Amino acid sequence: MADPSAEHYEHWYPTAAYLYTLHLDGPALAWEYLRRNPDYRLDWLRRRRPDAAERWGLRLLEDPALDARDAHPAWFPDHDAVVQLYPDADPPPDAVVFEFWRIPGTKHLIHDGKRLVLVARWPGCCLRFALAPGLVDGTAYAYAIRACAVPCIRYHALIAQLNTLAGLPEVAAPVVTTRPRPSAAALLELHTLQALDATLVGASLREVAEGLFGVDAVAADWHKDSALRARVRRLVRRGEALMRGGYRSLAQLPPVASQ
Repeated sequence: MADPSAEHYEHWYPTAAYLYTLHLDGPALAWEYLRRNPDYRLDWLRRRRPDAAERWGLRLLEDPALDARDAHPAWFPDHDAVVQLYPDADPPPDAVVFEFWRIPGTKHLIHDGKRLVLVARWPGCCLRFALAPGLVDGTAYAYAIRACAVPCIRYHALIAQLNTLAGLPEVAAPVVTTRPRPSAAALLELHTLQALDATLVGASLREVAEGLFGVDAVAADWHKDSALRARVRRLVRRGEALMRGGYRSLAQLPPVASQ
């Protein structure tokens, strides 16, 4: 009998279907791997266990049919990319105020079971804010990020993105965006997800290779000790490992003994 979840993987062959993954950050990539986990999908269908979400590092279960462009998984604890916004208790006269509609990109407001979260996305950027009670449009605000024991390089990029809240014209989301050439790391995630989807519907290693790299490349270099075969095997193993619990490192969640 066919796997009932196979419908979500039937389009693994066209690489174009995975291009959106080239621009995902850690939390979004973590969701792409978790939503493919058969045990997670079963928990979503049942939705009976009160601790089911916590088991996966989530505050609430999220629909695995939604990819990272439409899903809003609430990781617990928060990723460092989540910025907390509070009303400023002692603002200066020229304080910047919170203006929802001046935040660039596509915006989503979600209640994650604990607080209101604002997600703003535009090409090359994704901002996540946890909004404190009392923060309303026109209110002077302050933001907080998790402290760390050593200087965190990632905070420099985060601070640059936070300038968008001030409505600075030089950082406003452009109407037309030129995307940079995908990095090797981004291509690795694309190929890993594609290989994982293929194996989940029973594709052989050779079929995975043909889907990723083309029939001609496989015909020219496919034997027991070929580099191409070894590469595809590593992709499959990597995808399985990330789906089975490795995704937690992408979301900055503590590891678990087993998943």
